[in-house]
Amino acid sequence: MTKLRLPYVQTRRDAWVEINLANIEHNFLTLKNYCHKDTKIFAIIKADGYGHGATMIAPQLTALGVNGFGVASVDEGIELRQSGSNVPILVLGSVPSWSFISAVQNDIELSVFTEEHIKSAIQSFEHTKKPVKVHIKIDTGMNRIGLNYKDAPEFINKILNTKEIEICGIFSHLACAEDEEITKMQIERFNFVREQFPQFPAHILNTAGIMSYPDWQFSAMRAGIGIYGLMPDLPKGVKAPDLKPAMSLKGRIAHLKNVAENEGVSYSYTYKTTANTKIATVPIGYADGVSRGLSNKIFGLINGKKVPQIGNITMDQMMFDVSDAGEVNIGDVITLIGEDEGEVITIDEWAKLLNTIHYELTCRLKVRLPRVYTR
Repeated sequence: MTKLRLPYVQTRRDAWVEINLANIEHNFLTLKNYCHKDTKIFAIIKADGYGHGATMIAPQLTALGVNGFGVASVDEGIELRQSGSNVPILVLGSVPSWSFISAVQNDIELSVFTEEHIKSAIQSFEHTKKPVKVHIKIDTGMNRIGLNYKDAPEFINKILNTKEIEICGIFSHLACAEDEEITKMQIERFNFVREQFPQFPAHILNTAGIMSYPDWQFSAMRAGIGIYGLMPDLPKGVKAPDLKPAMSLKGRIAHLKNVAENEGVSYSYTYKTTANTKIATVPIGYADGVSRGLSNKIFGLINGKKVPQIGNITMDQMMFDVSDAGEVNIGDVITLIGEDEGEVITIDEWAKLLNTIHYELTCRLKVRLPRVYTR
């Protein structure tokens, strides 16, 4: 008897990223449980929520009690404001001078650490008549952006005498949270500044830091990849919490074809069939963020079975060998990342194949793929 195949989900494409909001809720509350009663928690939702959709998950995180959001640019902050978010928003990166006015007009807090930033804040005040809200970014060893910790006290005192700037906090960033000695060094450098200005909120811990160093919470912490169910590297001996990946990648079979033995598949014939093969084509390719370097290395899931991806991944499509997957029809869903009938493929598997990190890959999966939100 033929099974009735109903559309799994309605999108404008037969390929989509699926976000499980229940898992995001679980992950956030799990991380929040690490916090002391009075510790604030900022959710980092830059890069469109690491590819999960910042404006869609922000209301959920707000309802769960988040104290603020971290973004990468003023534009990302404005997008949140326009979507209705009313919690504090901090731009974690450096911003150009001409964006200060827009930040003030949209009540967005900025990271400052240079004399040029002070000048830009003064110019912004002349235009808006409102002080620029800032967090002082202190470099304690990341050596990316920020004020050298030794120079921070003088800089902060200068800002304290600048009426055009309102200090909302001081912060730094852990470079190697998985290394306790390096982290301890950074904490000591951060404390050198923090103890001289105890009146300001202070934050340095990221997801890995939240899980690993409860004694160094200070007044706030920043949760990033953990919210999305992605596990960072942790120090030896630290028990990882039960986080649940929120993102899946799925596509419907657009075409089925039976191919004889010794036939080439896709560009350059990097794969040749070794027997009669049933090939399913799914409309997902490297233009969607799936690296061509994964060709002939990954699997999909259908009917609870792993099926190998075969041939070079092309710009818009890829092929799977579904010969041993049982009954398969056009329109059936193949899961590239996620769970199907107990079988699971994680983004970590892809990251290992590409010698990169999982959240680089989740950020890539955002160019053309619609987001579908479930619980």
